[in-house]
Amino acid sequence: MDFEDFIISPRNFRTESWQIGAKITKEIKEDSIVLLFISDYRGAGGDAEVQDFTGIRNEFYKLSQLDFEIPIIDLGDLVSGKSVQDSHYILQEVLSVCHHRRAIPVIVGGSNDFSFSLFSALNLFTKSINYTQISNIISLKQGEIINEHTFLGKIFGAKDFSIKNYHHLGYQKHLNEADSVRLIKEVEFDIIRLAEMMNSTEKTEPFFRKADLVTVNCDAIESFGEPFSMNPQVNGLNRREVCAYMKEIGLSENLKSVGIFNYNIYSESQLNHQLLAQMIWYLIEGINIQRSHPKERHYEVFYVLVDDRQYAFKRDTFSNLWYFGDDENIENCIPCSRKDFDEAKKGWLNARLTKM
Repeated sequence: MDFEDFIISPRNFRTESWQIGAKITKEIKEDSIVLLFISDYRGAGGDAEVQDFTGIRNEFYKLSQLDFEIPIIDLGDLVSGKSVQDSHYILQEVLSVCHHRRAIPVIVGGSNDFSFSLFSALNLFTKSINYTQISNIISLKQGEIINEHTFLGKIFGAKDFSIKNYHHLGYQKHLNEADSVRLIKEVEFDIIRLAEMMNSTEKTEPFFRKADLVTVNCDAIESFGEPFSMNPQVNGLNRREVCAYMKEIGLSENLKSVGIFNYNIYSESQLNHQLLAQMIWYLIEGINIQRSHPKERHYEVFYVLVDDRQYAFKRDTFSNLWYFGDDENIENCIPCSRKDFDEAKKGWLNARLTKM
């Protein structure tokens, strides 16, 4: 497919040989990471005019490439369609090409409703999708027009969409309707509050481990000085925490698509540009680390008695990550944390582990 009509190629940046910018190319390759920037913010009450991502690229390109081996492509900036639906259609066409080439698309910018396009495009290639979203808002509003409030309801309500697990992380209860939260819980999807994500990624790492798709709503990140997101919040993940979570996203064993949405593209703050650039960098670091892991894995099995019933936990001897279940196929076991195992030894079994 010829992208020239609806993607503006990025300009060249002068970088040192050790910087990641020296590694970046502009054409999609097999098994690569593909960056694409979006200017359409109509789904979050903004406009669709072409925005300048130079400040973000300038901060990103000058970061270290370390020993990264995976090819990195900067495809450019997506030109918005006449309508929001047109933009979604164009993006899905680009995503399809990436999936055909086993590339991981990383979509940056645009409103949070573009999560729908990422899910829709991936659904054509992968069934039973594991979707993890970091967002302070849970909205299941209905409506013909797709926007940041309706896209999740459209994903859950579409008959031809195949979703296996949905994990919603970073929810803040004072910002949400009780009914939306109740509905998510009724279908036994996971909701994790912001307080449970702070200071350490250990408790919520299992929600990323098997994720096919992860989207990050920048509204879940605290703003400092100039607003970081389209709907800035005084409370949220801090700068260090969100970078740590971006690395966890990259470490997913099944990762196929990533979105970072609702960033305040109208910001002129260099610090905001730096943070977004470093979020992308830590994501790439996680993907590179995961690609270096051995395919053959070995597991230690531990049995625990809870209320006179025996349960099995497995520990990956290479990664030190934990799973719940006694199935010989590790894909049928549930990712969990060391804390889940320790609490089971004390007689308390996390309800999440037994609901499936």
